[in-house]
Amino acid sequence: MDKDIAISVRGLGKRYVRTAGRKHNSLRDMLGDKLTMLATLGLKRKQKDYFWALTDASFEIRKGENVGIIGLNGAGKSTLLKVLSRIVTPTTGEAHINGRLGALLEVGTGFHQELTGRENTFLYGAILGMSRSEVEAKFDAIVDFAEIREFIDTPVKRYSSGMYVRLAFAVAAHLDPDILLLDEVLAVGDAAFQRKCMTFARSLEKKGSTILFVSHNMYSIKTMCQRVIYLKKGKVVFDGPTAEGLKLYEDDSRMKDAHWFWSDDDERPIKFTGGTVESAAGVDSGVIAHGDRLTIRLRYSTTRRITAPDVRVSIDRQDDTHCMTFSSKQDGV
Repeated sequence: MDKDIAISVRGLGKRYVRTAGRKHNSLRDMLGDKLTMLATLGLKRKQKDYFWALTDASFEIRKGENVGIIGLNGAGKSTLLKVLSRIVTPTTGEAHINGRLGALLEVGTGFHQELTGRENTFLYGAILGMSRSEVEAKFDAIVDFAEIREFIDTPVKRYSSGMYVRLAFAVAAHLDPDILLLDEVLAVGDAAFQRKCMTFARSLEKKGSTILFVSHNMYSIKTMCQRVIYLKKGKVVFDGPTAEGLKLYEDDSRMKDAHWFWSDDDERPIKFTGGTVESAAGVDSGVIAHGDRLTIRLRYSTTRRITAPDVRVSIDRQDDTHCMTFSSKQDGV
């Protein structure tokens, strides 16, 4: 492996078993289902239903690169980062990591609910590969970065999602990683903390660190990454300059691959007649404060029955940068 290559991926694939059984709420339920299965094992074996979350992914990332991983929901982005961070084992192919790796994949991963922020800082640091003396030396810097000093001795089960991610990001960042994997973790932070994290990420880049950044926030991808890897249905369909990759993402987000998408020459079976953007209080308003919940209501008419519709709502910035897309089909609505 070339010493200038931080990550080398060859033919990487991950297959899962799609389970249709009921969710167990207790050990008793699980054991009951297992005994039932054993009792009927000789009668009939159920065919396993497999699906590939990631298929034949191959690429190399050089040291010091900032690379965005983009794609619609279910494209395989999180699976890719979990394989790279060795949380899951690939079904096919291989991935080689050259350097100390830090990963922040899910809010609170590695945290124990009953422990305090202080205790979890040492626990999470150990999970990431830091020694106790290393965490002690960086403890004040971690707490100051996370901005939760007054709550550091509070059990994290009482933390908000924003406090969770601030502390987790602070610990992972102060690992001084050669490679940092970020999976949509900044989505729950406020605007000021997101800017702080971006500044910190750029400082890591200047030190020669490599950053892989998964996000649906295309503005963050555009400002932070010079290269994107675009995944679609588990496959790498583009690997190159950010501007070109974002254009492909925007085209797909705007329904050009939907099975019922029509061209300008077609008779449109759906006509949107209006819409509102409502605040959490149900007020129709064009101004929504940062952090507030909102509801988008669309009115439409149809000329025929539409089977399995996929309604997508895209949000663009005033400078035409595509920020995000919500899909009723992909999001399970």
